[in-house]
Amino acid sequence: MVREKGLVLVYTGDGKGKTTAALGLALRAWGHDRRILVLQFMKGPGNVYGELHAAGRMTGFDIVQGGRDSFVDTQHPAAEDCQLAQQTLEKAREVLKAGEYQLVVLDEAIVAADYGLISEDALLEAIRQRHVATDVVVTGRNASPRLQELADLVSEVREIKHHYRKGIAAREGIEY
Repeated sequence: MVREKGLVLVYTGDGKGKTTAALGLALRAWGHDRRILVLQFMKGPGNVYGELHAAGRMTGFDIVQGGRDSFVDTQHPAAEDCQLAQQTLEKAREVLKAGEYQLVVLDEAIVAADYGLISEDALLEAIRQRHVATDVVVTGRNASPRLQELADLVSEVREIKHHYRKGIAAREGIEY
């Protein structure tokens, strides 16, 4: 069976829900027997996100974290943050070319490029060189005009109101 040409989808903006939207789309694709890989830039093994628990129970739905357990210093990123982001980008390049997964989510890759942890040129090249039938979703704030031009779909998630602004802390099942 010949698959259709893969799409590039971008979820960007300052609002909450970009990763959640990408995971929802991944769940939909998984429901149609597609193999899914989510590569999480800047999210480390100490961060216990609910999606990790769920994916662990789902055959063909893989999540790989490529970061440390702490936030990245945007002004002075640690060498380890850069190294881990580079390794995650290299993994992305490999799996995108191989076509083993029908959907690859590059979670927070936009932010990793914005912070200078990875080269935006290298990210765009990896996306361009993907297997012809592989769909790719890229998430994060501040999607560049070049990434938006490359994309087939760009959705902007805009914050109108957020419970954090009222002093309500992050909650299991909502933020993680």
